[in-house]
Amino acid sequence: MITTTTTTPMEGAVLKLPCLRSVSRRNPNLTYRSSGLLRRRYKFRQLHVSASAASSSPSLVDDNPKLGPGSLGHVTRPDFPILQQEINGSKLVYLDNAATSQKPTAVIKALQNYYEAYNSNVHRGIHYLSAKATDEYESARKKVANFVNADQAREIIFTRNATEAINLVAYSWGLSNLNPGDEIITTIAEHHSAIVPWQIVAQKTGAVLRFVNLTEDEVPDVGQLRVSLSRRTKLLVMHHVSNMLASVLPMDEVISWAHDVGAKVLVDACQSVPHMVVDVKNLATDFLVGSSHKMCGPTGVGFLYGKSEILSGMPPFLGGGEMIADVYLDHSTYAEPPSRFEAGTPAIGEAIGLGAAIDYLTEIGMQQIHDYEMELGSYLYDRLSSVSDVRIYGPSPSRTVKRAALCSFNVKDVHPTDIATFLDQQHGVAIRSGHHCAQPLHRHLGISSSARASLHFYNTKDDVDRFIYALKDTIDFFTSFK
Repeated sequence: MITTTTTTPMEGAVLKLPCLRSVSRRNPNLTYRSSGLLRRRYKFRQLHVSASAASSSPSLVDDNPKLGPGSLGHVTRPDFPILQQEINGSKLVYLDNAATSQKPTAVIKALQNYYEAYNSNVHRGIHYLSAKATDEYESARKKVANFVNADQAREIIFTRNATEAINLVAYSWGLSNLNPGDEIITTIAEHHSAIVPWQIVAQKTGAVLRFVNLTEDEVPDVGQLRVSLSRRTKLLVMHHVSNMLASVLPMDEVISWAHDVGAKVLVDACQSVPHMVVDVKNLATDFLVGSSHKMCGPTGVGFLYGKSEILSGMPPFLGGGEMIADVYLDHSTYAEPPSRFEAGTPAIGEAIGLGAAIDYLTEIGMQQIHDYEMELGSYLYDRLSSVSDVRIYGPSPSRTVKRAALCSFNVKDVHPTDIATFLDQQHGVAIRSGHHCAQPLHRHLGISSSARASLHFYNTKDDVDRFIYALKDTIDFFTSFK
């Protein structure tokens, strides 16, 4: 059961901020980098950050050489044109990566090339443009499959986003396989997209939706989860990495427990796929969803991984063109996956852009990205926890507890939206404020909203330092009214 706490929401200060500077959306000195420069700059492979070193030093000092001028963030930053601009007269510091990532020049050019050189519908034409578009679209599917180590490209379904991927499983698999009294288990820390579809399915089927609480360390209680699993459990839906708590769950163990009772597992990997090595075969998960825009790819496309034997037994999610084998006036027969679940014209350019993003991430190396982000994330946590009156949510990092590279926090007596507004308008620092599509989690923590700073591999130690400086200035401004 969810334990909720009645709280009084923090009141946002209604203030006219002084000296708000105008937005400079484009730096006239901006130099666009070609993807060819990427390879020439990849001497950072020699700057490999070992995971063992990261775990042995949970508290980082300011002169950590792994975060210095030759770091992964410094080397890759020029590949992201948007980061070269000023916002409100200050150099942009983008720390909203858990909401969406920025796009490297290679991805932007891949989209531009599609629309300029071979824009056409896929699977439906024999002319050159259609054949080229089809080849590139299906190549992107293979890249996604390889990226998550799926057995076959046909196990990857392109969707509009991860939310649609979860809904696909809910409406196709859920409505066909769940019966009254069957249990769906998830946690109170899930994104709304992993809660609401299952509420709808439970109402339609009579299945029971059960929630796992947090431990005292503010991590989903996998011990409680394990004892909650039974033969009544038909599906387990869980995040790999929390978008608010920064906790990283042992999904290989959790999936094994679920399979022991005959349950299927859907993993929300939106906050893990962009930041670490994710291997669906090692996890042995039945379903896994990811979102392009969080992994340096375009918006408007996501993916569902599903085991081929499960996908083959699922009915269509949407009806229309492309997903059929034959159509008659009184019935239709359906194509095999993945076409069965991709009705209509797909997001062709976006999928191709996702393929380009995967090429970019793969050339860097996901393990290297993860190791660097662990160092930078620990630095962020240490600097933020040193600020007076700041409360960070989620587990404290240690030798055995690893946090993702994000911090959700609140400042005593200052509304998170006021913090985010002042940081943006006075310092050019972009963070997120609100409930992060996790209202049940916020209610459990006794709050209505929080601020969140989240990192990616193109962030630097300087970004963190400027954020902390700006946050202190923000706190000083609002506390001056007391």
